Amino acid sequence: MDQVNPHTPSKGNDARAALRDILPVAVAAIPISLLFGAVAVGKGLSPLEVGLMSALVFAGGAQFAAIETWIHPAPILVLAFSTLLINARHVLMAASLGPKMRVTTTQKFFGFAFLTDESWALSERRALDRPITGTYWGALSGTLFLTWVSGTVLGAILGSFLGDPGRLGADFAFTALFIGLVAGFGLSRVNLVTVAVSAGVAALVYLVAGAPWHVAAGALSGIAAAYAAAGKEADA
Repeated sequence: MDQVNPHTPSKGNDARAALRDILPVAVAAIPISLLFGAVAVGKGLSPLEVGLMSALVFAGGAQFAAIETWIHPAPILVLAFSTLLINARHVLMAASLGPKMRVTTTQKFFGFAFLTDESWALSERRALDRPITGTYWGALSGTLFLTWVSGTVLGAILGSFLGDPGRLGADFAFTALFIGLVAGFGLSRVNLVTVAVSAGVAALVYLVAGAPWHVAAGALSGIAAAYAAAGKEADA
């Protein structure tokens, strides 16, 4: 009779490990998803449209950025370009994670559609001592996907009854969220220059041209400033 190697991964063990890893993240995502739904419905989107946006885009930061600058009619090309800039980091994340996954190329292609900062970080940590299987990735990313989409739809439904979220200050949530993220990067010279240039250019463009051009302008100027500041720091 063959003996089972206790270190050999099984689908059941991988699924349980993924759920254990992603549960704290999913719980933390619930209030943010509810808030996004409420803000989005305040901008004129229906709960169905909110759900479709969350399912097709599935990128909290990009969705908040898009809804923050949402106007009628929606400037689709500008919003798509801004989303591309915000999510460009996913290319590097996928390149880093891809070789460590025990799945086919086709599975990677479709699986990375559900890539997030959190699922990437958790998978990279797991890859330190064991393979990343399709079962682990599916349970990890799928749980967060379902949590986010259902939370935004529920937030949109509740927001329809609550009215304008601006009355409660909820429209400032995206700005507050990004201030917290930026503060977590530290106070290095490169970070300070990048934030200062990006914020200054975005504010100037907003005053001159209005939304949503300031998002793209701030992102592009921030990338250029980071590149220039990093180059000078390396030469020093």
